[in-house]
Amino acid sequence: MPLRIVDVREVTKPISSPIRNAYIDFSKMTSSLVAVVTNVQRGGRTVVGYGFNSNGRYGQGGLIRERFAPRILEADPASLLDETGDNLDPDRVWGSMMRNEKPGGHGDRSVAVGSIDMAVWDAVAKIAGKPLFRLLAERNGVAADPQVFVYAAGGYYYPGKDDSALCAEMRSYLNRGYTVVKMKIGGESIADDRRRIEAVLKEIGPHARLAVDANGRFDLEAAIAYAKMLRDYELFWYEEAGDPLDYQLQAALAAFYPGPMATGENLFSHQDARNLIRHGGLRADRDWLQFDCALSYGLCEYQRTLAMLKEHGWSWQRCIPHGGHQMSLNIAAGLGLGGNESYPDVFQPYGGFPDGTQVRDGFVTLPDLPGIGFEAKSDLYAIMREVAS
Repeated sequence: MPLRIVDVREVTKPISSPIRNAYIDFSKMTSSLVAVVTNVQRGGRTVVGYGFNSNGRYGQGGLIRERFAPRILEADPASLLDETGDNLDPDRVWGSMMRNEKPGGHGDRSVAVGSIDMAVWDAVAKIAGKPLFRLLAERNGVAADPQVFVYAAGGYYYPGKDDSALCAEMRSYLNRGYTVVKMKIGGESIADDRRRIEAVLKEIGPHARLAVDANGRFDLEAAIAYAKMLRDYELFWYEEAGDPLDYQLQAALAAFYPGPMATGENLFSHQDARNLIRHGGLRADRDWLQFDCALSYGLCEYQRTLAMLKEHGWSWQRCIPHGGHQMSLNIAAGLGLGGNESYPDVFQPYGGFPDGTQVRDGFVTLPDLPGIGFEAKSDLYAIMREVAS
């Protein structure tokens, strides 16, 4: 029997997080877990690829079950294979999902497709018997580097959290090996945020760098006011000041903030990313791009985004994806990105690294595990197995 996908399964699961903050109640968030089941055997076991829809987004079970998974299962199996016929072709699988879809309107659809796409790439690498990061490096003619820079994202607002609790949180990240930490801004007054920033900078001293994230809360006037305040400090970056599609705001902000800025996690296609590069006033020598493949139609689309960046003179090392998950870790290691986000204390069990992986001087080293390596993260794999059983 030729290689084929025999099933695409999805289940919606809650994200475990104790935080209720000024932005969102994480305790009510969900994630779509996807299993792509093939008829291939490796090591006496059926190859199953796993995926989910990154961290910080709700599950898309309806779209996956009713719209995209059926198109894969109804396709001619031969139309989903690569030229050798020995493995799946992720781009052909992606094309089957997007058959007869209209362009534009990038939103929840991109998350649903990205969840399945992650599972497909996991299966492809497992069939090849290689870690995904090494497979990607080989396909792109580059040397894989299993060491990936990671930073610790946190610093959320929540009731009863004072400056001492914020500083203790940031200190805990340093104790776990991180050299860059990130905190939220925009949930209190600008004076209060200045106080919080100065408290954290005093706490971490010369041992780490601080990034700040506004989660798109500001209009232009507020974004500029914060820029004038933030430029008093040597920050790692000023992230997502305004609405992600307000390219004019982002471009205007550069005149008031000479330091590094970061954005892109809420852009969900290579077309939106291209408009950011064309019109957002970003500077290729200092700014950072945070596109998250799992939220933006998956790795197939993310590679189109990377190709666009190269055409516009951007180094892929300016990309540090949002999400803190193992898929982006593999992409960073395989394609030479600048690093990856990490959530040490939230978005579990989806975020984080394989068991036993330690952060050393701001870097983690990926183990040589077939596929994305989910099987080595026991808390995550325990619920992934339920989907495929």
